Amino acid sequence: MAIVTVPAESRKITDPAEITAFLKHHGIDYSVWPLADRVDPAAPAAEILAAYDPEIAELKRRGGFVTADVIDVYPDTPNLDVMLAKFSKEHTHTEDEVRFILQGRGVFHINPDNGPVYAIEVWAGDMISVPLGTRHWFDLCNDHRIRAIRLFQDMSGWTPHYLEDGVHAGYEPLCLGPAWIPGAGKVAP
Repeated sequence: MAIVTVPAESRKITDPAEITAFLKHHGIDYSVWPLADRVDPAAPAAEILAAYDPEIAELKRRGGFVTADVIDVYPDTPNLDVMLAKFSKEHTHTEDEVRFILQGRGVFHINPDNGPVYAIEVWAGDMISVPLGTRHWFDLCNDHRIRAIRLFQDMSGWTPHYLEDGVHAGYEPLCLGPAWIPGAGKVAP
């Protein structure tokens, strides 16, 4: 389950219903998809996509997506620093950015038009759809590990459009992990 942090308000949201309501208020679609017994999250991409075909088909139907793939990032991914630099600067897209996290963790920072910047830490089981035109950026957590299903309406629409007045430099990734949620236990940073 995600964690939402609003640094300017010293606020952390860990309750699932509050997270969903907060993100919905900001136009972000968020849900938790089943992981257990569906498929090994380390399975080949084709098996992952087949296992989640019902959810992918529904997102395609609702959002006009035409393709899905699996991105797999490890600490030793070639040119990882270049890849991360591409996403860690404030930008927008001309289509929704949809991710279902299979393994690892990352943080979407959102810079809304009508409120303070907030961070959404996502990890395995989280599905998030950041609407087109939303000012945001993304960072991996310290372990530099994430595996996710991505959906696209058009591969060219997913190109980041960087903002000259981006505020990203003033924010840290804020990876907190499940240790912040009562009863969830500790995880490595």
